[in-house]
Amino acid sequence: MTATTAAPTDDLTADVTAWLEANWDPDLTVAEWWDRLGRSGWAVPTWPLEWFGKGLSRAEGVRVMQTISSFGALGAPGGLGTLLAGPTITVHGTEEQKQRYLLDIVTGQKAWCQLFSEPGAGSDLAGLNTRAELDGDEWVVNGQKVWTSGGHWSDLGMLLARTDADVPKHQGITYFALDMHQPGIEIRPLRELTGRAMFNEVFLTDVRVPADAAIGGVNNGWAVANTTLMFERSGLGAGGGGGSVAALPGTIGGDLERRAGDFLRSRDLTDAGGGGGSMSVDNLSRLARANGTIDDADVRQSLAQLYSMNEIARFTNLRQRALARAGKEIPGLGNIAKLSMSRILRLTRDLGGRILGPYATLHAYDADGGAALAAATEGGAQPGVTESMLFAQAPQIYGGTDEIQHNILGERVLGLPKEPDTNKGKPFREIPKNG
Repeated sequence: MTATTAAPTDDLTADVTAWLEANWDPDLTVAEWWDRLGRSGWAVPTWPLEWFGKGLSRAEGVRVMQTISSFGALGAPGGLGTLLAGPTITVHGTEEQKQRYLLDIVTGQKAWCQLFSEPGAGSDLAGLNTRAELDGDEWVVNGQKVWTSGGHWSDLGMLLARTDADVPKHQGITYFALDMHQPGIEIRPLRELTGRAMFNEVFLTDVRVPADAAIGGVNNGWAVANTTLMFERSGLGAGGGGGSVAALPGTIGGDLERRAGDFLRSRDLTDAGGGGGSMSVDNLSRLARANGTIDDADVRQSLAQLYSMNEIARFTNLRQRALARAGKEIPGLGNIAKLSMSRILRLTRDLGGRILGPYATLHAYDADGGAALAAATEGGAQPGVTESMLFAQAPQIYGGTDEIQHNILGERVLGLPKEPDTNKGKPFREIPKNG
């Protein structure tokens, strides 16, 4: 059953807690628990009532997540299904597509990845060259994608492909839901500074997509993609509450049949203290007190600044919630939140380095190595903080670079003139290619 009535917002925490008291069982499998949570409407409460949500605001959705975590229950399925694919399908999908995809997202049965960027189409995403050609009632796709987060454990992909090269570049793109379990898809991990391989490059050779898997209609993919990017910037931005996962959703990760109670600590690249949120401020303050760097006035100032930036992000979301109830919004909030997150993570990186000193240069590439480093240095080395410092370079690039966010705010919010474009209006096949 799907949720049919909105939850009262005056005592939201009590509502969620009461439901958890009646339903949480750590001995359920992950699949069983997520099915119960997803069908209740509490897995993604910001979704519409008729599609497994509660119709709550973004800030209220964060409160629900925090309540589930504080209760000690396994949180909702994470990843790009709930963050991007599902919200986009609720906006642009047909009724049949919503029925086909949304339940498997909220119950964690299927994991999604994002097949947008290409070697020659990053900041200029509309310059993508991956092509799809119609063959009966299927599209045949050939091309290459890069920076595909979680592609190696995804069941489905949000694919942008060019379906018409004889129109201007923004007009000939289609957004598909791609089955990743088929011949012709090759996934190659990309190793990061942290030692992890969250990103991948994906090669598509004669891959087939049913015609009814085009989300938003043929050649309307740019509008659909912009909806996805809006959700991405809002979800990943400061105060967004998105990004971390505990158990992996989907059929490849292998977590669905495991005990739900064994996954009560989220897998987050910044979990140990450098993510920039309130936990990071608390953790870095504790470390500074332990090693005496709290006596440094610059360290105290930076801790205060980090706390203030997080509070500004939190209050901005509360302000947006109040405006939404009056039918208004903060223009460009998603872009502002994304820029704010980048600033917070850079400050967290620099502050972590000052607090740890030379120990910040010690890094392990697995849990055992991290424990050994911490033991050998009597706690001086903090692998989680160091990993967060290494990872801090990524957020200002993924999800649209900081420079792109500034351009969007300048042109679409402030009304500044766009940069001259001599190729505007030309058919895509006549435009010089980026790569």
